[in-house]
Amino acid sequence: MDLLSPNPSIYVGLRLSSLQAGTQEDLYLHRLKLNYQQCLLGSASRDDNSDCQDRPSMGQLALYLLAVRANCEFVRGHKGDRLVSQLKRFLEDEKKAIGHDHKGHPHTSYYQYSLGILALCVHQKRVHNDVVDKLLSAVEHDQNLYQSHLSVDTAAMAGLAFTCLERSNFNPDQRERITKAIGTVRGKILRDQTSSGHFGNVYSTPLALQLLMTSPVPGVKLGLACLQARTALLTSLQDGAFQNALMISQLLPVLNHKTYLDLIFPDCQAPRVLLRPTTETPAVTPALAIINVTLKVSSLVPPYEQSFFVLSGSSLEDVLKMAQELGRFTYEAQASLSGPYLNSVMGKAAGEREFWQLLQAPDIPLLQGIADYRPKDGETIELRLVSW
Repeated sequence: MDLLSPNPSIYVGLRLSSLQAGTQEDLYLHRLKLNYQQCLLGSASRDDNSDCQDRPSMGQLALYLLAVRANCEFVRGHKGDRLVSQLKRFLEDEKKAIGHDHKGHPHTSYYQYSLGILALCVHQKRVHNDVVDKLLSAVEHDQNLYQSHLSVDTAAMAGLAFTCLERSNFNPDQRERITKAIGTVRGKILRDQTSSGHFGNVYSTPLALQLLMTSPVPGVKLGLACLQARTALLTSLQDGAFQNALMISQLLPVLNHKTYLDLIFPDCQAPRVLLRPTTETPAVTPALAIINVTLKVSSLVPPYEQSFFVLSGSSLEDVLKMAQELGRFTYEAQASLSGPYLNSVMGKAAGEREFWQLLQAPDIPLLQGIADYRPKDGETIELRLVSW
């Protein structure tokens, strides 16, 4: 979808916080509804002037349904039924890709698969046992679910989906397996807590905390782990780590002691503070400096390495654009709700179960995307094609 399209995750995060944006909030929801209904329910034959260039992915549709529920609405009527049917078709396609023997992989990811189940659950739409079984099996056999670079995020989203199913009791025949799976992913997340207090990394911590906060019996160990994680998040927030809108939208509920499971029975009457434009005096802009950044691609033949002089504060995307303008280097980025991500470098597109990883050479993975990361003077950034 267009990068300028409204982001349903932002709306969900705001509704699950103690803040409100007044009439702008209503206008944003209106734009969301127009955008998603046009893209998903519009005619299959669209002209080139259509505002909708691509159909939303399964994850984007799931987030849209969460946004509607965050406004205390259920999807209903002819249009609502078609949206639910579309999400169920997405899940059926993913289920077939995984296969009867559970040896395949979803076309998207188990993260989006879990998000789809969660979205249907909060709208009180039953998910077939065989669809839930694929996610249960992935957790039970530790197969595929934790092998991606977003393992803690995936485990947390799976846990949230399972917890919603458990509370709603839509799949009573699987209840025992669901309860056990929740404990499994909760234990995995706790084991992945770092010495700094984060679960996995700073950006996977908000979702991990959302799941851990739903534990019916917190206990001393879990309570201490959550306290350490909250402290680490507040420190990271003060240090300016959260600049990406999608990451902020996952953080807002945690800061307000809420989770996506509050969307099962959202409280739309709870008082919220109106956001007002800031009147603070703008900070003095620091003097601009020129820094040197080296861009490296060693996954291809011949390899590529070139240094560039850019303004301090430039994003990695700015560096990539400069490299492309100067020749020999090409790249393509695809729009997503979390910002643009690389899908092709030097004409080589990432294949199935591959991605272009961003690293601070030699081997430190970047936690931010190309639009958010700001290289420092003297850094070498490597783009590496990896499989997962």
